[in-house]
Amino acid sequence: MCREDAGLALCRSCKHNRPFYFSMDGYLSYYENCTLCPRNCHVNRLKDETGVCGSGADLFVSRAALHMWEEPCISGDTGSGTVFFSGCNLHCIFCQNHEISGRSPFGKRITTERLCDIFLELEEKGALNINLVTPTHYIPSVREAIIMAKRKGLSIPVVYNTGGYESVSSLKLLEGLIDIYLPDLKYFDPVLSAGLSHADDYEKVAKDAIREMVRQTGEPVFDKNGIMKKGVIVRHLVLPSHTKDSIKILDYLHDTYKDRIYISIMSQYTPIEENCKFFDPFPELKRSLTNREYKKVIDHALMLDIKNGFTQEGKAASESFIPSFKTLEGV
Repeated sequence: MCREDAGLALCRSCKHNRPFYFSMDGYLSYYENCTLCPRNCHVNRLKDETGVCGSGADLFVSRAALHMWEEPCISGDTGSGTVFFSGCNLHCIFCQNHEISGRSPFGKRITTERLCDIFLELEEKGALNINLVTPTHYIPSVREAIIMAKRKGLSIPVVYNTGGYESVSSLKLLEGLIDIYLPDLKYFDPVLSAGLSHADDYEKVAKDAIREMVRQTGEPVFDKNGIMKKGVIVRHLVLPSHTKDSIKILDYLHDTYKDRIYISIMSQYTPIEENCKFFDPFPELKRSLTNREYKKVIDHALMLDIKNGFTQEGKAASESFIPSFKTLEGV
């Protein structure tokens, strides 16, 4: 018999395609010897030991609000219900959200029940979706909150917004709960990924993660207003002086997925003063992307005949596009 208590997984006993449920206690073990992300830190987060992400087992959130600056099919006219989680497993040296993603991240401790309520509050405010920003290190708790919210009537899509450095085994815990995956594919060059995100294995890890995301969601689905309901959008931020890496990424995504995914080519790289002290090995990061560099990448996308894609205007490279976290809005 299929059991229904608190979590979601495939029923192995009767092979039904419908979900069955586990108690949350079983998933706390993921924090006890943490391998939720490819860092495989093996720390006991239940005892407040921290690995690369800088997080214990308690949820920390820094902002929950309607966000207008995602891709048009995500934000629409009313906004995406973004929930910014504190901490990160990548720590990119150029991170725009460094205030909440660093090793001592800013945020407010909340319960899983409160996270569930935040989802429902955002839907009530008119959010087109629930947009989970950097949730990787909290997957067991996020999973539980989504299930709770769906039981209480949450009806809008759930977006998983990530830097792309994900373990396939952890993504499988979310199967059936995430409608839209919004990962980055940041680098192909291991020198870049090691120097900028401390992850020389980023390319392989991100490729495997995106493959799993596409498997889970299938073909993109939109409503009559052009709002995405299901699918994968892969983001790539073009970095100053590294257009060759960007072109390799476009080649890979187009060759591998054709029109099964959308590709968002971003120009919003912003050199933030607090980060510049880390840029000595990469002095090119101290300047913004030029129009010529961005056009070179976009021209290559046009040459490939990529139809499912998004571009950004030059004005996107502005600190005004970085939300304020100090107010803990919506948390």
